[in-house]
Parts: sequence; C-alpha cells; structure tokens
Amino acid sequence: MIKIKTEKEIEIMAEGGKILAKIMEKLKEAVKPGIKTKDLEKLAKELIKKIGGKCSFLGYKSSKSEKPYPACLCTSINEELVHVPPSNRVLKEGDIISLDIGLLWKGYHLDMAKTFPVGKISFEAQRLIRVTKKALKLAIKKAKVGNTFGDIGNTIQRYVQGQGFSVIRELCGHGIGKDLHEEPQILNYGKRKTGPKIKEGMVFCIEPMVAVGDWHLEKTKDGFGYKTKDNSLCAHFEHTIAIVEGKAKILTKP
Repeated sequence: MIKIKTEKEIEIMAEGGKILAKIMEKLKEAVKPGIKTKDLEKLAKELIKKIGGKCSFLGYKSSKSEKPYPACLCTSINEELVHVPPSNRVLKEGDIISLDIGLLWKGYHLDMAKTFPVGKISFEAQRLIRVTKKALKLAIKKAKVGNTFGDIGNTIQRYVQGQGFSVIRELCGHGIGKDLHEEPQILNYGKRKTGPKIKEGMVFCIEPMVAVGDWHLEKTKDGFGYKTKDNSLCAHFEHTIAIVEGKAKILTKP
C-alpha cells in the first residue's frame, strides 16, 4: 500500500531535505584526488550530528543483505554503482564517485544521491554524469497527478538508451517516509500508462542508475555494494520528491 503524507508531514520532510542537500554540497566540496572515502564518511557523520539528525543508512538491514550497513554514506567509485561502504580507498584523478546519503529528521527519512568527478575526468565519464542527471530531471517532470510510475520508468529508459547508455534494471527507486523504503518500487524502465497512478501527497525517491556498458550487476567484495559485471562506468542520481498541488516538489535541494 502506498502511503499518502499529510501537509504537515511533507513540511517536516522538506525541512530535512534542505538540510540533507546542504550536507551533500559540503561532501561535494571535499571530493578531490588524494582523499580517502572514509574521510568523506567522517565528514558526513559530523555534519549530521551537528544538525541533530541521524544517519538513515547506519545499521540499516535490507532484505538483500545478511548484515546491517556499517556506515552513514555509500561511496561507489567508477564501475561500482551503489551501497559500497567507505574505506581506506584513495580517490584518484579521473575517478567518478557516487555518494548516496540518507537523513532521519524528526521521524522521517530523506534520501539523495549524486555522482561527482574527481579532478579532470574523461569525456565519456562527463557525458555519463550529464545524461544520468538529465534523466532524473526528465523523470521528475513526469511525476504528477494522473501519470503512472510506468511513465517515469519509460521516460528514463527512452532517454538513457537514446543516448547510447544502459539503464540498470536490478535496482530501483522507492517510496519513503517513516520507513526508509516504502511502497511503491519505482523502476527505471517500463511502459507508459502502467503501474500505480501518482496521487497527491505521495512522497518517493526517483533514482536513475546508468551504465556505459551492459546493465547487469554483481555484488562487490565487501558484500554490500553492487557493480557492473562488465566493469563499465556507471552513475547514480537521486532526489526525494513530494506530489504537491498536482506536481513534483523536490525536497532534497538547498
């Protein structure tokens, strides 16, 4: 069942979303060659503690994982797509890194992700980031009363494939609120006019995930993350949005 949020609940989530977006901006500033991903984790924890929130991901156990997630931040590099815990790995010039972070604010979760360049990157990597980011923008425009979640997935798929990239099919977006993952699941592919209809008061995360090569994934050695099987570059962008006055309101922006 898809939960409908009240006006007050959306106000609280919008407040938390702005805070989370500012934290992401601070993390973006810290991304540079020579930094360890565990240093980004330390910064994320400090920023969340400072504002009196809690990490959504720390200790979270998904249905696909045997162990609770050990960090606040997901730090996925190059062929890694999502859910890679921070470590002693050092960022290098030319890498791309996807940062995914969740905030528990006044009893409600917010979730967002962005992919950043590390120093100067290849033209292909630049284009991958640009296409994934635009796929999210186009999908958000489709998030309005009367459309379906299939319309969102179809828009992402058609745009991404039209640019010569692959859309990931094994992971998806989701509803969000008092629980980090709620109904519905929001695929990044699909057919128009299929799936549940979008209604006023729904709050959910749209998160295009795109690969340069094949879309099939496998688990990373840490047991938490996912990477492309063919080791091709991939990118990930995500916003939490609410349906307000019939259309999408992005909650996770400054």
